[in-house]
Amino acid sequence: MELNAVKSFSGREEPFSLLFDSNPVPMWLHDPVSLKFLGVNEAAVAHYGYSKETFLAMNLVDIVPQDQRETIKKGICDNPHLQQGAGQVWRHIKADGSKIDVLTSWRDIVFRDTPAQLVAVMDVTEKRKAEKRISYMTCHDSLTDLPNRLLFQEHVDEALLRVHRGNEKLAIHHFDLDHFKDVNDRLGHATGDKLLVGVASRLRSCVRAGDIVARLDGDEFAVLQMALAGPNEAHALAERIEKLASEPYNIEGHQVRCGASAGIALAPADGETSGELLRNAALALRRAKEDGGGTFRYFEPGMDANLRARQALEADLREALDHGEFHVVYQPIISVKSGDIAGFEALLRWHSSKRGMMFPATFIPLAEEMGLIIQLGQWVLREACAEAASWPREWTLAVNLSPAQFKAGNLPHQVQAILARSGLPAARLQLEITETVLLEDSKTNLAILRDLRALGAGISLDDFGAGNSSLNYLRNFVFDKIKIDRSFVDEIGERPECLAIVRAVAQLAADLGIPTVAEGVETEEHRELICQAGCTEMQGYLLGRPIPASAIKELLDAHGGKAQPPEKCLAGAD
Repeated sequence: MELNAVKSFSGREEPFSLLFDSNPVPMWLHDPVSLKFLGVNEAAVAHYGYSKETFLAMNLVDIVPQDQRETIKKGICDNPHLQQGAGQVWRHIKADGSKIDVLTSWRDIVFRDTPAQLVAVMDVTEKRKAEKRISYMTCHDSLTDLPNRLLFQEHVDEALLRVHRGNEKLAIHHFDLDHFKDVNDRLGHATGDKLLVGVASRLRSCVRAGDIVARLDGDEFAVLQMALAGPNEAHALAERIEKLASEPYNIEGHQVRCGASAGIALAPADGETSGELLRNAALALRRAKEDGGGTFRYFEPGMDANLRARQALEADLREALDHGEFHVVYQPIISVKSGDIAGFEALLRWHSSKRGMMFPATFIPLAEEMGLIIQLGQWVLREACAEAASWPREWTLAVNLSPAQFKAGNLPHQVQAILARSGLPAARLQLEITETVLLEDSKTNLAILRDLRALGAGISLDDFGAGNSSLNYLRNFVFDKIKIDRSFVDEIGERPECLAIVRAVAQLAADLGIPTVAEGVETEEHRELICQAGCTEMQGYLLGRPIPASAIKELLDAHGGKAQPPEKCLAGAD
């Protein structure tokens, strides 16, 4: 019913009564002074649950919650705008005691020669609940029910107002879980989700009332620690969280362990806005991860400069492949028994147009983090196989594989295609892996290694002895070659235990029928002791530095495929 049309019926009660009583919209009439109900239609009786007699014995304030009655009464009686307005939402009480939200429209009319107000009601309870739910979901994480980044930032903004008035200090703790991806990969995303819920619960138990815990993204969480007396309180909370997060979680029969790393930014010292504080806490978290994880770090101004330097290096690294700044060098591997060159290891080098020669230790870990190592690894394999196919002798070619290349899922097909394109026999290719490959998703990676072996390529275990489970890997996979980690060779003359370990590895490998390569042979003493230890092959600067492909023929012509005398080692490309 259009209330604007009501005045035309004010003097004709029969048409008005017909429109009022039969209207499907709940409606009533009340006295504008006493607020007593003067009339109520059937739709209102049905919706509110009061009988018509009960309605007419009450006034408007009687259907309003007790704590709102004086406010509503004053608002209706004293505000002419409300009396004539539309679109006001009120809270009403039904006969069964339930509360509803109603959108009301008001009009002044004359009823039976007396001033009255006609009210039409629309129940918007469910609509308001839906709106509140949508608003809540917009600001909360659906998995953990914690505030999300948006709401967390709003809380930080509010807290900073008190900081700026000089009344308070606060800390932002930015956490992420260590090895969370491993949990997802090993046990599945459903278990990973349950782990996140468990972490959220533990974080809530660590903080005081008034502190805010939020899930920012993925396995990243944050805590807003308010009313901070000093940095010691932030330190204590970070330690509590580190300890609690590292305790095992029992999820569907699995004992799941994962630690946490954190970065801490303090206000007002480390930022004046929520954006600055969150950014600086993230920088401190990055430092904690770089330091090995399972710890926390406070923001320091130098971290910002380090980040900019890292971002610049990332940009240069991305451009380097497109601009042809990478090249492959080859380091000879020498047979201990004959002194002949048994093969070469392909090593990646980067000569940056902006930075000059870059050490692999500087850019390889970064390329791993960026995911660029997959593309670089494929490129090295193509270049090296094409080069080795042209060598005048049947030397072997050793190429390192990154754990990231195994995760790409199509490594055997790539190797097969590269071998076919280059014409290099698979038997001459030695693919070198580190124990990390078997540490991450070992069942899948073992299957990939078997597929690579089926192509005819050899598989070498690099850096043997540096990890915790090397012997277990020998049981799980029959390697074609073992490379003894250079850390043992470096001190083989100074520490008897290093010589004993090298001898033991060489003997174990011999019993298993696996050749051994000693890396890092840089002195005559190294060479003599490696020969005595029983290793099959050796590699190092004493025997030959990495050289460009163009120098391999020169090496053959000059030395007939023998190891170079130390004083005549080609300078090559370090």
